[in-house]
Formats: sequence, C-alpha cells, structure tokens
Amino acid sequence: MRVVLGVSGGIAAYKAVEVCRRLVESGHFVTPVMTEAATKFVGETTFSALASEPVLKSVFDGGIPHTRLGQQADLVVVAPATADFLAHYANGIADDLLSTVVIATRAPVLVAPAMHTEMWEHPAVQENLGTLVRRGVHVVGPVDGPLAGGDSGSGRMADPQEIVEQALTLLSPKDFEGVEVLVSAGGTREAIDPVRVITNRSSGKQGHALALAAAQRGAKVVCVSTVPMAHSHPQITVELVESAKQMHDAMRARAQSADVVIMSAAVADFRPVDVSPIKGHGVPTLTLEPTQDILSDLVAHRREGQIIVGFAAETDDVIARATAKLKNKGVDLLVVNDVSAPGVGFNHDTNAVSILESTGAQTDIALSTKSAISGQILDRVASRLDLQRKAQ
Repeated sequence: MRVVLGVSGGIAAYKAVEVCRRLVESGHFVTPVMTEAATKFVGETTFSALASEPVLKSVFDGGIPHTRLGQQADLVVVAPATADFLAHYANGIADDLLSTVVIATRAPVLVAPAMHTEMWEHPAVQENLGTLVRRGVHVVGPVDGPLAGGDSGSGRMADPQEIVEQALTLLSPKDFEGVEVLVSAGGTREAIDPVRVITNRSSGKQGHALALAAAQRGAKVVCVSTVPMAHSHPQITVELVESAKQMHDAMRARAQSADVVIMSAAVADFRPVDVSPIKGHGVPTLTLEPTQDILSDLVAHRREGQIIVGFAAETDDVIARATAKLKNKGVDLLVVNDVSAPGVGFNHDTNAVSILESTGAQTDIALSTKSAISGQILDRVASRLDLQRKAQ
C-alpha cells in the first residue's frame, strides 16, 4: 500500500527516519514529504535513500504533487506533527506541500504530535487537535520523557515502533474481526535444577509478529509465550509460561474457544526425568524423556471448523521433511524455514519460509521481515476463513 510520510520541522524529525525504514520493511510504498523547516533538522538525502521514492518538498515538484499524493495514498502519517502543522491543518491553511496533501486526501491521516510541554498544553494546540480528532484524524502520543534543551515532560513524540504499529493497524484489512486467534511463541525451558535449563535458540519474534498482525487485522488474540512481548496491543492477551508442560496446559485450556490456532513456539523435544531441588555441583547425569507433542494433541482435540497452523524449523531436506510433517500432524498449514540459512529463523528480525497447505498448495516467501512474513501467513489463513464463511 502507499503511505505518505509527512515530516514537519521539529527536533523529533530524526526519529521519522526510523518510521520510514520500518514502513518500507513492512512492504509498503513510502513517499516522504518534508517541510522546509524539517530539512533544518535532518537531511532529505537520508529519507530519499530509505524511502520508496525521493523526498518531495514543494507543490511545484512536477505536475500536481499534492493532488496525486492525496488521491493515491492509502494512509498519510505525519511525524513529527508540530504545533505549527496542527494549526495549519485544523484551520485549512494550505501553504506548503504537506499541508496541501493532508487537505487533498480522503485517506486516513495519523499524526504524531511532538513539541515542548508548554506548547503541548497551550489551549490553542489542544483546541486544534480536538478539531482534528472530531474530523476523524488519528493521533498517537505524545508521551512523557526527555525533550530538547535538557527539559523533560509531556510532548515527546511517540516511539517510532508505536507509530508504525498504529499505521499498520490502519492499513491492515479487518478480515479477522470477530475471529479468536491463539498463538504460541518462544522456546520452552526445561529445568535441570533451580539454575540450569535445557532450551533452544527461539526468540519468540515470529510468534509475536503473528500475534500483532492478527490483532491489527481485527482479531482477538491470546499469545502463550515464554518471553514478554516488546509492545502491547489492546486486542492481545499475553500468558507467560516456561516449560513445555506449562505451554501444553495453557494451549489446551485456550484452544476450544479459538477459531485459529498458530503453534509457532519452539517446544523442547526432551526434558530431564528428575529435576534436582538444589543446584548441583560437578557434571550432572541427565536422563531425558520426551515432552508432550502439543501440536498433535491440539489437532486431536480440535473443534469443528478450527484452523490449525504448525511450524517446522529444519536444516536439511527442508520441503521433504515439512511435507511429511504436514501429513503426520494433520494441520491445515505448515510454515517451514531453513534455520541454517543466513538471516533466517532464530533471533533474526527477518525470515524466509515456505507455507505448505493440506490442499497441496505451496507458497514460498523470500527473505523478508517477520512482520511481512506474518501478513502472508495470515493471508493464507484468511482465505480459508473466507471459504468457511461462504459455506455457512
């Protein structure tokens, strides 16, 4: 989708570089529009290098840019949104490219205010923002924190990640509204004693990305995870667990109410038979036993119409092994990756996967962000949900 990223003249303009990068990495076409004042804080070359096309600054930059951008945009994000910009926007003053774009568009507009506390609290600023909110403009932040000049207080621009998450929520289709999604994430830890554990390299990033993407598309999400989520979302409930048994119990307890179950956690295959109540000394002798096969158990107890997605981390014969697992587990979709490949799998922000379906279909996704991967996985789930709805 097409996003216009407006950057107005505040010190927080440097943070908009990260907003730009994350939006592009999420797969969107980003056009940066900078005010002349914004260029005093950060160079336009930086945005031109990271965005999908070069910076635009003037209504005279070829053709009729404000009309073109306004009509083509799926979303306009203004970060930072200064007091001056908010005043222009609220009062319909269109005297530069950015102010004309927001007035010329019918797309949703998200503003991230940023200014000193005294300015933020001024009645004129609050009235202008109130006017924009009543007109349907979306607002993220500001927050309390350090400000320019060594001051601290309310008026600090929201974190770029929060701005991007709000933007992605506005951009996402709402095809999961009314759908309950259960996601597992992270690697389980099996105790040897009160200090030592057996675990794996999973960071939980892909599972968390799936939970967030589903929530952004309207789902009510429960994420059973061994690690906390970095960012919260009002549609997501996180239940923290540690061991395979705890994850099994939590998933079974939640599964019956879920329309979609996504088992993306890396569950330990084995655990110690005996757990020492005290920290041992010397080299321990471990006797291992298999853990519960959570995915197979969820499939065995699935309710009618429930869609179950499994994951497989492989290092060789990837598709062959995944095809066999798809059949043996009885899942609807199996997402497989080669975790020995560069930039793929554990502890990376990127991934490359193949989605195998019980119908025989296969979708290969090249190296992308885990957010973008999540979107494509959910697209395949959504197609099945759509078929179920049509059949009802």
